[in-house]
Amino acid sequence: MTLLKVERARLVIIDFQARLMPVIHDGPRMVANARRLVEAAALLDVPVVMTEQNPVGLGSTVPELSGAGPVVTKMSFDACAEPAFLGALEEDEELIVCGCEAHVCVGQTVLGLLTQWRRVLVVQDAIGSRAPENKEAAIRRMSAHGAEMVTTEMVLFEWLRTAEHPQFRAVSKLIK
Repeated sequence: MTLLKVERARLVIIDFQARLMPVIHDGPRMVANARRLVEAAALLDVPVVMTEQNPVGLGSTVPELSGAGPVVTKMSFDACAEPAFLGALEEDEELIVCGCEAHVCVGQTVLGLLTQWRRVLVVQDAIGSRAPENKEAAIRRMSAHGAEMVTTEMVLFEWLRTAEHPQFRAVSKLIK
């Protein structure tokens, strides 16, 4: 595989919802990393698509991420089952995925995207589950099926490529 290309990237934010986040293991760190990705995406013109699973039951997206991009509401755990989600994606994009729960909605969506021959990168420090062992199992499974595992900092610096990038200072401040 190759390094990420910012001009082909799309950030996919799955189910960072108000009623779900308090029970997610290491949730505040996960939200902070997703926020870094959202802020960098805005600085680098990377489009964002978000999902909300059963928002009546789980609430809307947490305030830290609200408004980052269009929201697709869903009842299916696999966002690919929603035509509006697939319609928000371009054919040749590199999909950078974060969200929860890793072993349910993130995992099923990633596997769904992989069956469509998409390049999918999962930001492992920006995904979570209620139990750490579920997150670990999800990472192993997604990776075994072809998803690439990355971290927030890997994504940011691959999007920049060089310290001479005009947004280098702004993006590097996001991780300090």
